[in-house]
Amino acid sequence: MALLVVRNFSCGYGEMVAVHDLSFTVEAGQILALLGPNGAGKTSTILAIMGHVQIKAGSLSVDGTDITCLPALKRPELGLALVPEGRRLFSDLTVAENLTIGGYSHSRADERRNLARVFELFPRLSERRGQLAASLSGGEQQMLAIGRALMSEPRLLLVDELSLGLMPKMVDLCIDALQKLNKEGLTILLVEQNTARALDIAHQVCVLASGRSVFTGPAEIARRDVDLLHTYAGVAA
Repeated sequence: MALLVVRNFSCGYGEMVAVHDLSFTVEAGQILALLGPNGAGKTSTILAIMGHVQIKAGSLSVDGTDITCLPALKRPELGLALVPEGRRLFSDLTVAENLTIGGYSHSRADERRNLARVFELFPRLSERRGQLAASLSGGEQQMLAIGRALMSEPRLLLVDELSLGLMPKMVDLCIDALQKLNKEGLTILLVEQNTARALDIAHQVCVLASGRSVFTGPAEIARRDVDLLHTYAGVAA
């Protein structure tokens, strides 16, 4: 069943169109990897889905509900949560405070349950719950950004540039966490510069170049298309 449907979608900034006539579907319970070179329109697409970039044409729907014109503040109510590029944490607040902010719309009982879930997924955050976010390593900050998004109990998690600036070991930990969440039923839209790691866990792939789709389909097919990956996704032939 389709959770997110993007149809003939264009978005951009002011007079500039960053993404042209894009269509893809994210099925419930799957991971879709949005791949492509820098400047291809991946982040613009994710931010437009969250309501932070202007949609110029086409439509978006979540579980059959059209959200094309829905204000950004209302989109989390439909189960969307963003892990933004660069983490965007509240650096002068503690780990626990950052997580609490992520679940602001839920009850205290929900907050306790979701905190326990995040700390089980990322034990390191539990150990550092009283530390300021600014004092964490890059990998720990990425864990915190994921955890903060999970506090809202999302149905669709949008993750922008998970591995950016992280050591390989931390990339593996965060990728493994996403895969575990997906196996528990969470649907994920992943923008990732590490194409090989994204393809390891994705069910579907959409490859962008210069704001347009050049491939949309099963990850299994994309893995075998050496020319596609070499030309548009930065994988050596």
